Amino acid sequence: MKRAFAFLAGFIAIIAAVFMLVRTPDADRDEMIAKYGGPKAMFAEGAGGMRVHWRDEGCRDCPAIILLHGSNASLQTWEPLVQQLNGEYRIITYDQPGHGLTGAHPRDDYSAAGMFEALNAVAGAARLDHFYLGGNSMGGWIAWRYALAYPERVDGLILIDAGGAPLRDGETPPPLNLGFRLMRNPLLRPLVEQITPRDIVAKSVLETVAVKSIVDDAMIDRYWELNRFPGNRRASAIRATTDREEAFADRLTEITAPTLIVWGAQDRLIYPTAAETFAERIPDTDVVIFDGVGHVPMEEAPEATANAIRRFLEAQQPEAVDTLKLEQPQ
Repeated sequence: MKRAFAFLAGFIAIIAAVFMLVRTPDADRDEMIAKYGGPKAMFAEGAGGMRVHWRDEGCRDCPAIILLHGSNASLQTWEPLVQQLNGEYRIITYDQPGHGLTGAHPRDDYSAAGMFEALNAVAGAARLDHFYLGGNSMGGWIAWRYALAYPERVDGLILIDAGGAPLRDGETPPPLNLGFRLMRNPLLRPLVEQITPRDIVAKSVLETVAVKSIVDDAMIDRYWELNRFPGNRRASAIRATTDREEAFADRLTEITAPTLIVWGAQDRLIYPTAAETFAERIPDTDVVIFDGVGHVPMEEAPEATANAIRRFLEAQQPEAVDTLKLEQPQ
């Protein structure tokens, strides 16, 4: 009996030692804020002590656009697009709860309603009661859900490879990238909260895009480090099992805001056919599909994405000057 107990104790000690060896600790909060927020980092105060990291860039007197990033990303995903548009629009980006420098939602609420709290906190801090609203992937899902919940606040909707559209007849769910596959596995999920190898992050990022050249060491470091911001890995695990309330897709026909739908033709995470579904259900839509582009057109094709947004927004403001002077797509 003593020998068996000693063997068991030794085995547990070995497992514990291996775990401590491979465990990836949380990143240092202050160090991450200094690196990715800088000395002028802004935080909007929300309900329950929520502090939402946000940026307010571009032309202050121009029409305002609030942009929502996707799952496991951060506001930096919009930087290439901001560089294209910031002389013509006021562009507001922020880290959604459970992401970036915002960290965990105070109540661990990653439903659409819980995410709206951060959006409303940022809109309040920016003193905006209405705006154009855009989102990519999970951010697109939150954007169209917000347009249903607060139609009076959304002047126009920009869905970029957005989540939430049901599969079309005969389609099977698309393959998840490596990071999402691990989070969806109930046995591995607790380990993923503690063990986050940089190589897995790199593989997940590369699986997300078609234009591989945009992925460099700085991008991978950013995803890896901000994923390890205190509270974010646990938030990812909770989001993996959060109800996405799929029945709301039946209400897409109720969206009154004019809507631009942008998609990458080589998106492997959300089929491009989802753009058709959104266009069929939302009454007033324009659709733009980019060949050779994956899940994040605003990073893979920022100039083309910016031009599509310019055309769309100028059509909503007929008195505005056509800054592009381009032929309209046939």
